[in-house]
Amino acid sequence: MTKKQLILEDGSVFSGEGFGWMGEAEGEVVFNTGMTGYQEILSDSSYCAQMVVLTYPLIGNYGINRDDFESIHPYIKALIVREACDLPSNFRSEASIDDLLNEKKIPGLSGVDTRRLTRLIRSYGTMKGRICAEDADVNQVITELKSSELAKDQVSRVSTKSAYPSPGRGKRVVVVDYGMKHGILRELNRRQCDVIVVPYHTSAKEILRLHPDGVVLTNGPGDPKSVPESVETVKQLIGSVPIFGICLGHQLLALAGGADTFKLKFGHRGSNHPVKELSSGKVAITSQNHGYAVEENSLLSTDFIVTHKALNDGTVEGIQHREQPAFSVQYHPEASPGPEDANELFDRFINMMEEEEVQYA
Repeated sequence: MTKKQLILEDGSVFSGEGFGWMGEAEGEVVFNTGMTGYQEILSDSSYCAQMVVLTYPLIGNYGINRDDFESIHPYIKALIVREACDLPSNFRSEASIDDLLNEKKIPGLSGVDTRRLTRLIRSYGTMKGRICAEDADVNQVITELKSSELAKDQVSRVSTKSAYPSPGRGKRVVVVDYGMKHGILRELNRRQCDVIVVPYHTSAKEILRLHPDGVVLTNGPGDPKSVPESVETVKQLIGSVPIFGICLGHQLLALAGGADTFKLKFGHRGSNHPVKELSSGKVAITSQNHGYAVEENSLLSTDFIVTHKALNDGTVEGIQHREQPAFSVQYHPEASPGPEDANELFDRFINMMEEEEVQYA
């Protein structure tokens, strides 16, 4: 095995063994607490430019299969684990996690004390890091990390480059792709929606020209303020067509309504986050992956109200427009990976479109 090391910008060093692709990687180091779902995590475009630490100690034991990908091309920078399984065992397994990382040119690092690393991130917040050779100059790497800036073009990297259809016989839904997980498309297809997926920079005029019954704003990576053109598009769509925002789409809807967002200390990434619906008191266990959140006080002067809150830290997990058919959630109702407690939100969106019946000249 090839010895490698993870160097963080605060000077912390974690030694381990390389697996997958043997190149170097640099990015924001974050952690995910899910016990399963590593294939979905690897292929979730919301992890673009990030190196993911998985807190569950054994990763890769059920292998990789063709069905559980959430995107065609993974954008994750690196995977950091305690132990990577060399011999997966599952009737659906077609390859090992080592095979996948090697094929996609994604470095892996195993043998790391992921508990200590996670506690470090929880204490000091997410930080930049680099996976490099065992003999790399630590001080030089730290200096370079401190002077480097995180990429701000993640959405443009992961969004589709051109529009494409996913035909159905039901309501027409335009899906604005900021880094869409395929799970969102699967849920809309299950409900017979006639879906058209469009790039993130598609204008409101172009979207409305497609005569949608509703618009879905998808998940995606990075700071929502890094795509101001998308905020302007959403602002123009509010009141014209029913809107359902998910994760980054939720943050963009809030910004379009005049609210603000902020960066969380270490984000929410995992598949067991409890969220409370304020109107009913119902608690759902949700799948989450975000590093930014909507500032609750900034909603007071807008036309949006808070509908859901995270029970772990009280942050905003859902909003709804007071008058117009527009709502969003910070978590993932399509799960993948994780529980499907919130799957009914797609049905709510369908009902909203049926009630509104948008008219086009």
